[in-house]
Amino acid sequence: MIAEIQVAPSPPGTADDPHAHVEAAIAVLQASGLRYEVGALGTTVEGDDDLVWSTLRAAHEAMLAAGATGGISHIKVASVNRTMDSLTAKFR
Repeated sequence: MIAEIQVAPSPPGTADDPHAHVEAAIAVLQASGLRYEVGALGTTVEGDDDLVWSTLRAAHEAMLAAGATGGISHIKVASVNRTMDSLTAKFR
């Protein structure tokens, strides 16, 4: 499974770290063991279906636990027999 998540916390961070709540979600993705790629507007992950789903939820919850008073996670999921590399190699 390949998925992309973009978290949109409110507020996005703190006075000292303006992206703290976004970075909390990214830290969960990095620690998940899934293959991931951070982009300017979201992070793409690839791996086992169950692990991807649980990681997406954990990233959303981490954004809130970091201090966001609310937030929306935009999620795209592809159940395909392809990899992130196979979908992007032509353009790299």
